Amino acid sequence: MKINSINNVFRILLGLILIILGIAGLFLPFLQGVLFISTGLILIGGKPVLKKLRKLKAYLLKKFFYN
Repeated sequence: MKINSINNVFRILLGLILIILGIAGLFLPFLQGVLFISTGLILIGGKPVLKKLRKLKAYLLKKFFYN
């Protein structure tokens, strides 16, 4: 296996673990569920997910803070 494919497998595995922790964190008070889920999605999804999160951030800032 090449180093690049090992990095991809590790990144996807870490992303899945973070998503599972995030789902558990939605029910447990000492884990930040949304933070783990969003980090896992960024690791798995890459650039398309980052673009969507930036658009969501801009929309939420405009809607709630900069009326």
